[in-house]
Amino acid sequence: MKNGTRGAKYKPVDYQQLHALTEAKKLASASIQLKIRKAVQTSKNSKEITLIKQHKQVWWQEHQRLFELRCKVESEIKSFLNEDNIGNECLSDLVDFEQELSEQWCAYLQDVVNPVHQLRADLKYRQHLISQHSDPHFEFNSTEVLEEVDFVKTQLKAVFERLSLDQEQLQNDLSDWSIKMLDHSLEEKSNLLSELPMELETLECPYPDLKSSIISEFCNFTEKYQKKLQDFDLQLEEIHRNSKLNEEEHWIYQAILDQYRGDLFARRTLYLDMLQRYFPQKSRHDLVEHEKYCDQYRFTREQRKILVTNWNKNRKDFIHKAVMTLAEACVTHEVECTLAKDRKKQQDLCADLKAKVLQWRAHQEEVARLEIEISTRRREKEKEKEKLWKKKELLQREEKKEKIRKYWAKKEQRWQEMEMRDLQRLEELKKLMAEQSVKDRERVKYRQELLEKRLMEKKEVALQEALEDEERERRLEALRKQVAIVAQFDPVRMMSDTKASKAKLGIGIEEFILQKPLFTLNTYNEQQILSDPRLRFELALREAGLHKTFYAKEILPKISPQKPPRKDMESSVFKI
Repeated sequence: MKNGTRGAKYKPVDYQQLHALTEAKKLASASIQLKIRKAVQTSKNSKEITLIKQHKQVWWQEHQRLFELRCKVESEIKSFLNEDNIGNECLSDLVDFEQELSEQWCAYLQDVVNPVHQLRADLKYRQHLISQHSDPHFEFNSTEVLEEVDFVKTQLKAVFERLSLDQEQLQNDLSDWSIKMLDHSLEEKSNLLSELPMELETLECPYPDLKSSIISEFCNFTEKYQKKLQDFDLQLEEIHRNSKLNEEEHWIYQAILDQYRGDLFARRTLYLDMLQRYFPQKSRHDLVEHEKYCDQYRFTREQRKILVTNWNKNRKDFIHKAVMTLAEACVTHEVECTLAKDRKKQQDLCADLKAKVLQWRAHQEEVARLEIEISTRRREKEKEKEKLWKKKELLQREEKKEKIRKYWAKKEQRWQEMEMRDLQRLEELKKLMAEQSVKDRERVKYRQELLEKRLMEKKEVALQEALEDEERERRLEALRKQVAIVAQFDPVRMMSDTKASKAKLGIGIEEFILQKPLFTLNTYNEQQILSDPRLRFELALREAGLHKTFYAKEILPKISPQKPPRKDMESSVFKI
């Protein structure tokens, strides 16, 4: 405004229109946010359902595997107790203990489980009677039933407490026995590492320095392995001390990991999800940290096992080498003693041997002279034989050359005859090709004329169609102008939801219940299909298990239907 007059630079603001636009934007954003929340919720639900399905599949496989193992172990124990080691006192005690456990189990079923089932059946029967007698004067003593249920609950609670105490006591006994067995095995291993092997102590050696050096080398060898084993034990204790789960939780963790095989798809995701379900008080970070500790503990155990196996192997090799060296030392000592005794005998025999050697050398010289004379005579005979063989070979070569010359002459004559025949045939083919080329040129010229004629006809038809299309468009444009609609400016209607979008979201539209099928089907009914003899014969063969035999393949195409097909409906695809 300037001097009381309205300026032409700014237009008046329509606040109602802007408010309507903002409301429409808010509604659109609210609907989009609702869709996003629904999509997120559905994705979470579908993910949870898929995880539960995968868990069920894994649980079922683990149940089958454990059931098979249980059956196998029970059968092996029964066969071992029934067939092997008959008369053993320990095995007879085990058989008696098994019989006592079976009797206790039968008593537990009779005293605890069967009354619960009877009470459940009684309650179901009373509920059935109440549902049948809708009369309000029908009497039902609910206090007596509640007292009976409470009494059974107290009995079961006492039984379960007693069983839990027995279970805890058995688990403690088993853990004590396992600790004792581990301590005993560790003591045995430490004794094996510290004690000298009996093979080295019992062996006798004529050289005491050699035996003492071997024993000192073995002690140094065992000390190195003892240090390494102590390092591994310290690492295992440190990992066990840093673990955030107690023994029972770790046992549950290990049992869950054993359920999911190593080749299972998305194994880590599944067992971490199951661990979070079992331990809701633990965070995912704690479980991942415990997983790292377990992997480190398993790796250290494997390394310790490899070290022990290497130590056993190297110990056996060392003992074997030490025994061999001590045996060799004993042999060398005996050899030295025998050499001292034999040296004198050798000196006495040297004179006799020298005389015999001189006599043998004279005989050898005479033998060499005779062999030289015999070899010279043989060489002369071989030279004469070689001369005769060369003469025969020259004669044979001349005969072969004459035969080869005759063969090539015959072959040259055949080649000339074949070349003459091929030349005559080539001239005939050239004449035929020249005649055929003249005919082909005439045919091509005729085809080109026909093609030009067809193209001209097509162009005329296309021109006529274009003129007709232009005339049709002109008429349609005139009709559009007559029936054109002028829409008014309505921003609220423009920004609001359409009826189709509201119908998709189910807003303001009543649910439509379909009362009849959408389409009518014109097809065969069940009686018409089953009346076909081909179908009945195929079903009979399938029930007998003969539908894949050669007889079925040969006889089925020969069976004709009740009504022969029309001739115009017969397929000719497989007759080409």
